[in-house]
Amino acid sequence: MAEVPNQHVLVAAPAAETTPLLPPSTDSDELRKVDHLAEENRYKVVPEMKILTIYTLPIVGTSVLEYGLVLTSVIALGHLSTTALAGSSLGSMTAAVTGYSIVQGLCSALDTVLPSAWTSDRPDHVGLWTQRMGVLMAIICFPILALWLSAEPIFMALKQDPEVAYLAAQYLRWVSWGLPAYCFNSVARRYFQAQGLFSVPTRIVLITAPVNVLLVYLLVWGPDPIRLGFIGAPISTALSVTLSAILSAIAIYRGPRASWHPVTGASFRNLGLLLRLGMSGIGQTASEWWCWELTSLAASRISPTALAAQSVLLSTDAVTFQIPFSLSIAAAVRIGNLLGLGEDRQAKTSFKSVLVLTMIVAAFWSVTFVIGRHHWGRIFNNDPEVLAYVSQILPIMAGFYAFDCISAVSGGVLRAQGKQHLSAFLNIFGYYVMGIPFGLYMAFKRDMGLVGLWFGLCTAVVSCATISFAICLSTDWKLEVQRAGDRLKEDGEPSVPIHA
Repeated sequence: MAEVPNQHVLVAAPAAETTPLLPPSTDSDELRKVDHLAEENRYKVVPEMKILTIYTLPIVGTSVLEYGLVLTSVIALGHLSTTALAGSSLGSMTAAVTGYSIVQGLCSALDTVLPSAWTSDRPDHVGLWTQRMGVLMAIICFPILALWLSAEPIFMALKQDPEVAYLAAQYLRWVSWGLPAYCFNSVARRYFQAQGLFSVPTRIVLITAPVNVLLVYLLVWGPDPIRLGFIGAPISTALSVTLSAILSAIAIYRGPRASWHPVTGASFRNLGLLLRLGMSGIGQTASEWWCWELTSLAASRISPTALAAQSVLLSTDAVTFQIPFSLSIAAAVRIGNLLGLGEDRQAKTSFKSVLVLTMIVAAFWSVTFVIGRHHWGRIFNNDPEVLAYVSQILPIMAGFYAFDCISAVSGGVLRAQGKQHLSAFLNIFGYYVMGIPFGLYMAFKRDMGLVGLWFGLCTAVVSCATISFAICLSTDWKLEVQRAGDRLKEDGEPSVPIHA
């Protein structure tokens, strides 16, 4: 049986990162200091907030840098032509809705099993569950690729402009080369995060982000021998994602041995739990992604100005949401680790702590949106009509954002408990039964336009946040420790939570 590192502390100390392609890490020392604080201040909120903050910061950095990868291609193609920008937007939207959201939702199953496995008496099950998710990812790639490679006739059937449909299909055809690497990266990230190695994905993106900028410049705008024009952007994306996958594989190979499991027949068994959790995760994640695309489509039916304003608002939300999103991942990992250790009281303290951090983030950005509503839009656009729309809706968005923060972090807590199905149900009901229909009614039947759509979104997120938060408050943490132990017995091997 593999030795469990640092069993006496509340968090298993991450093993040293030895990947030669990365600079020496300071994370190990920082997390040892955090463990010491946790031992001296058990069940206190402030020390737990420090742990969660250290977990969250590198995740925020990774998310922002990855968003920059997408932004680089958008900027490059936007300077080619309006048609090129439209084609890339349609292609990237299709990739997100039909591919990336599915992958991220399926991967969320690992938020349930990996953190508790790492702090159990079988840390090698981190590698085992990671391998099983790799099998599911290999399977899910085939239908996604089949759809992407036959996209043009589908776009034409949906009455898209022929040139835009052609460019969007070209975008999907070339970016599809990076889909297996994207799947690998998504799984590898959970593998690192479960062990507290939050900075590894950040360092990898720090390497690939400038490489991506260089590739985009050379392949889209570079000298004639290597310039490819439009297809240079998706090719750059595929190459950058593949480079990230190579670096992640090296980091895994040179990383902690305690977390790895030999590839055996067990890697292909007991996929049912992951699939069940993953399908709920798809319902939780993809339902939100699809909602934004539907509201953008509805905004385009109002007016071009409304669509432009909606783009500004969505871009604002996408950037600022990285913080609560990262907090939700940190909460899932931290609480999952504690459940694996059998620390029910500390898990409850961690929930309280992440709630305080969420309130701080929500208050800061909500106040910023209200105070800066007359100036915020100028960051993106100078059209007076667009600016008027943005300044009118930002106060509404401030309320939306506050509840969205609560919903996101509550979702992370529920993932740690293996309750993705509850978040999935709440999102589907909140957005598709309540929010979107109400928003469309207010927008078109009551002639409220974009404001009406945002009232609908607020209705959805308030219901989701309120109910998911109430579920988290009513958690029986002792029972969740037992359930975490039960999940770790999937192979019939002993896996008893370790008490500090």
